[in-house]
Amino acid sequence: MNRVFSLLRPLIRSVVRFPIVYLLAGLGLAALSLFYAAKLRVDSDFSKLIPEDYASVQALEKLRATVGGESEAAIAIESPSFEANKRFAEALIPRVLALKSPKRAEPYFRRVDYRKDVTFLQDNALYFATGEELDSLESFLNAKIEEARLEANPFFFDLEDEEDDAAPAADSAAIQLQEVYGRLVGKEYPVSDDSTTLVLRFYPSGAQTDVDFIADAYADLERLVAQMQPQTYQPQMEVTLAGRLLRQMIEVRAITDDVQSSFGAGVAAVLLMVVVYFTYKSYHARAGSRFDGRILLSKVVRAPILTLVIALPLLSALSWTFGLAYLNYETLNLMTSTLGLVLFGMGIDYGIHFYGRYTEERRDGAAPAQAAETTFMTTGQAITATAFTTSSAFFLLMIADFRGFSEFGFIAGTGILFSLVAMVVLMPALLVLFEKLGLLNLTAERPDGAGHVAVAPRRAGRGNAPRTIVGICAALTVAALFSVRFVQFEYDFGKLDPVYKHYNDLQEKVRRVYNDRGFRNPAYVVVDDPADVPEVAAAVRRIQAADTLTPTIRTVEYLQNRFPTTPDQAEAKLARLEVIRTLLADPFLAGAESQDLDRLRRAAGTTAPIQLDDVPAPLKQPYTSKDGTIGQLVIIYPSVGLSNGRYSIQFSEDVGTITTASGKVFHAGSTPLVAADMLRLMRDEAPVMVALTMLLILIFKLAILRSFKWAMLSLVPLIAGFVWLFGLMALFGLKLNFYNLVVLPAILGIGDDSGIHIVHRYIEEGRGTVWRILRSTGEQVSMSALTTMTGFGGQILSFYPGLRSIGILAVMGIGLTLLTAIVFLPALLLMLEARGKGPVGTHAHAAPEDAAA
Repeated sequence: MNRVFSLLRPLIRSVVRFPIVYLLAGLGLAALSLFYAAKLRVDSDFSKLIPEDYASVQALEKLRATVGGESEAAIAIESPSFEANKRFAEALIPRVLALKSPKRAEPYFRRVDYRKDVTFLQDNALYFATGEELDSLESFLNAKIEEARLEANPFFFDLEDEEDDAAPAADSAAIQLQEVYGRLVGKEYPVSDDSTTLVLRFYPSGAQTDVDFIADAYADLERLVAQMQPQTYQPQMEVTLAGRLLRQMIEVRAITDDVQSSFGAGVAAVLLMVVVYFTYKSYHARAGSRFDGRILLSKVVRAPILTLVIALPLLSALSWTFGLAYLNYETLNLMTSTLGLVLFGMGIDYGIHFYGRYTEERRDGAAPAQAAETTFMTTGQAITATAFTTSSAFFLLMIADFRGFSEFGFIAGTGILFSLVAMVVLMPALLVLFEKLGLLNLTAERPDGAGHVAVAPRRAGRGNAPRTIVGICAALTVAALFSVRFVQFEYDFGKLDPVYKHYNDLQEKVRRVYNDRGFRNPAYVVVDDPADVPEVAAAVRRIQAADTLTPTIRTVEYLQNRFPTTPDQAEAKLARLEVIRTLLADPFLAGAESQDLDRLRRAAGTTAPIQLDDVPAPLKQPYTSKDGTIGQLVIIYPSVGLSNGRYSIQFSEDVGTITTASGKVFHAGSTPLVAADMLRLMRDEAPVMVALTMLLILIFKLAILRSFKWAMLSLVPLIAGFVWLFGLMALFGLKLNFYNLVVLPAILGIGDDSGIHIVHRYIEEGRGTVWRILRSTGEQVSMSALTTMTGFGGQILSFYPGLRSIGILAVMGIGLTLLTAIVFLPALLLMLEARGKGPVGTHAHAAPEDAAA
């Protein structure tokens, strides 16, 4: 490292000689980068977090291209008059379907759920029932016949226990039949039970993750509704825009607003902390340890200058970072969206160390140019080592398939390096320039070498305090290590998402009409040849029948099963209906009177094939692609709630890849299936990333310190702090999740700084300087950790539970590594000194020759 910095000595001399040139170059590049950084948008789509070549991602993209978005835009029309609601809806529908964005060639929406031909469906409902539904109906009717036969038997005894056992099964079958009938027939219009709310559901032609598309669509819908003046149809009419598509937009906007607000508050907090610290260091550089009100006042007045000293380099580095991020990715994901404040808190560390050492050199009587060069050649090496270690730890994440890791790693890694460049080039340029202009005065009034002799060395290892501290810390580490196994992973996505009260209030109006419980989050298989559809469905049924331990498939639907498309299929369906009619005509049921049986008699009356063209559009729409092709889709409904990651993984294992009897392979597409792949990736890659990061840190430490002993000592705060983190998580019941997992490698990279700074300075200063190092480097390490914690801590205030968990874990991890660095590590060093094993010291702080040249 010394050789490398000896080669870089001309650079720092050039910086202090021509500061304006370097400042203009850096700020000019920052302005250009800011132009691109301003274009960054947040994309909340899970499918963007795993590689594009994954089968689940490709299947989802194929589904979106074939069918359109999975979510819908809903319009709730409310008034006391159903007729007024209907008139408004019928006037609105064609205008909405004709809406186009100037940015797109096709309309926003491709279809709408509105009116059903209920009479036709009531007369022919069972013709459109699936084979499984007809099987269930036959079982139900046979059970009813058997029950009626037993009741007619004079020797039949109505045993209460047997009745209680049979009743739930009969009730369940009846409820299932009612659900099937409701899905097939339903109401003529999508209205609430009191007929005061009518809901239209429009399905988009674009992707649900294109936030600009969604925002444009809803903006145009709002304008259209306003132009139509709903109150002219009925004075009390209210029109509400809702739908799951709206939630996508609300979520992204809320995250963006949350990130921006937390960034502003976090930056202000970090800058305030650093400016106060810089003011203290500036005062100490001039006045030493004595109090001088005049100097203190002058430093307080110059606080804005100190703000520029730290803010200009750091904001330049952030602009460079996010400008490059835009050129690479164009969007930020849910994890990288928070990196602005995080990098501000991390990048400022290098400025703290540089400025702290620079003021010490100025306090000792060095001229500005000499102080900048000495700081660059000494502390510059330490912060460069830590920056390369931290950035390398982040860059290591780029090998992960999970793009939440890889993109986080690239942006954070480049941000760290850019921050380093800004702090060792732009900051010294600013310091020298401001001192030349008289805006910043760090000249000591009584140069006395306070940086080296003001604190007298203490006798190393006196007393049992170091051994006691080491013993306590070691015991805590062992105890925490045993508790690691109790740390759990949070699979429930619902607990990581915020509650959008405004959206829920809007959506409640939609729920008055639509309740999709039991038929949510289906997976779709899109086939190129409709002839493959029955074979795919048969393969899914085999999986369903074989999976008895963890069943995840509720039912499978496809056009050919519900609507006969060939003469043979039509004849088979009519034969099934004849069986149903025979059962309904059974003497034991013929005289029975019930609404369900009456509806079944009417629904089973079909005796001739129905042409596909005669099938009502609402029934065909779920199986119809954007271009009008019918019969390419196999729809698989889950029997479990897919907001739970465990269930989504099980569902993915069942239907993600489907192999037919003929050996053809198909892949199902849906957002939960992509989320399942994402969870699997994180679960598999996170331990590998942590292990590789630790290995990389060790290699860097060996290369920098050139001693296995000192490398291992500098690792003590990192290892102990990391283990303590898991101990506290187990103690307080905190869980890992797919958001905060990315923080674990980050904590390793960031937490490594404290140990290496203290050990590097200790090797430089030598034995007997532990206390002095704690008062200088320890002070800087503490400030660096506190600013980084503040950077991450801004996320603790986030409304988003997943992002909040990132802040909590990071603050705990960095805080614990700081605690071990200023308590555990110094105690170990004092124990070494007591055994006579401390370093002699290189005294690299001595002024280099012709430094003032």
